[in-house]
Amino acid sequence: MAEQVKKRKEQTEYFFDYTLLFVVLFLLGFGLIMIYSVSSYEAHASYNDAAFFLKKQLFASIIGLVAMIVVANVPYPFWRRFAVLGYIVSAILIILVPFIGVESHGAKRWIPIGPLTIQPAEVAKLCMILFLAYFVCWLGKGMKVMRGMVFTIGSSLPIVIMVWKLTDNLSSAIIILGIAVFMVFVASPDYKTFIIIGAVGSVAIGILLNYISKLNMSDIEGFRFKRILAWMNPEAYAGDTGYQTLQSLYAIGSGGIVGKGLGQSMQKLGFIPEAQNDMIFSIICEELGLFGAIIVITMFLVLLWRMMLIANNAPDLFGSLLVVGVMGHIAIQVILNIAVVTNTIPNTGISLPFISYGGTSVMFLLIEIGLVLNVAKRIQLKEV
Repeated sequence: MAEQVKKRKEQTEYFFDYTLLFVVLFLLGFGLIMIYSVSSYEAHASYNDAAFFLKKQLFASIIGLVAMIVVANVPYPFWRRFAVLGYIVSAILIILVPFIGVESHGAKRWIPIGPLTIQPAEVAKLCMILFLAYFVCWLGKGMKVMRGMVFTIGSSLPIVIMVWKLTDNLSSAIIILGIAVFMVFVASPDYKTFIIIGAVGSVAIGILLNYISKLNMSDIEGFRFKRILAWMNPEAYAGDTGYQTLQSLYAIGSGGIVGKGLGQSMQKLGFIPEAQNDMIFSIICEELGLFGAIIVITMFLVLLWRMMLIANNAPDLFGSLLVVGVMGHIAIQVILNIAVVTNTIPNTGISLPFISYGGTSVMFLLIEIGLVLNVAKRIQLKEV
């Protein structure tokens, strides 16, 4: 009888977040449906296979789910010993890009590893979360002083600069830096510093935008500055830099409240290039309308809410910071992707987590979810 009571107690001692798992699987399944809907026309025209992109994404998703299950069942303190190694490996992979990288759509950002082609920037995001969680725990009380905060954020800069310069991927560099700042912000008790930095940064951005707004496209060198000018006035550059933004806005506006219906988008028929990638949210709005967009945003909000609960109840600081890093990563990408699609910020290549086409992205996002589920499993129910 005593053994039965003890067994029952052990069975109910720890927590598993089924809500988090359901939301992730929903977003993953929804993403596969939308990828097929958005890419089938282009896939048939280019590869004579309407399911070409769907098959590749499904293959990557299966690998990611297997990796997620493995990571979720290995106690997360085990991964702590690989924090520094992961940092070094991600740096090496980035350095290899200019030498053995595979070029696609004018950018060399992928390297072949066996039968797979991976994007080192996505590896770096996961490794940076693991490294910073370890680093903050190692610093301990050092995080309470300015020097500790600066040192921690500074530790991410070598990877950030390499991703930017060696792979010409500014958007991923911004996300990695954003992850570092977010994790330090949560770990640090001094919020005043971040408020001051944010205020100074906002003023600097305002001055820069005011300067660029007074220039003509012919006066600007570098496509990123041209994107800023096109963002300010996309109609004036509808035939060039502002084309994709305008087509995205047309798609959102034409969807109305309930949308045209799944598979009925017009903008995916060559008007929005590579619509299954960064601009997939605009097609969601066109086919499923405002209703579908709200559902997707709500699911992401639920996902972030569950992560916040897990981080607050994690057994230790390392586990909490792992979840905070994943939460920051997903939140930053969702906000920036939707902001780009709605022309709230200048156009840049940022995918929508779990939904946009991208094998490496979905694989490593699922591994990150595995870490979150792992931390959740170590939470005692009485502490939730």
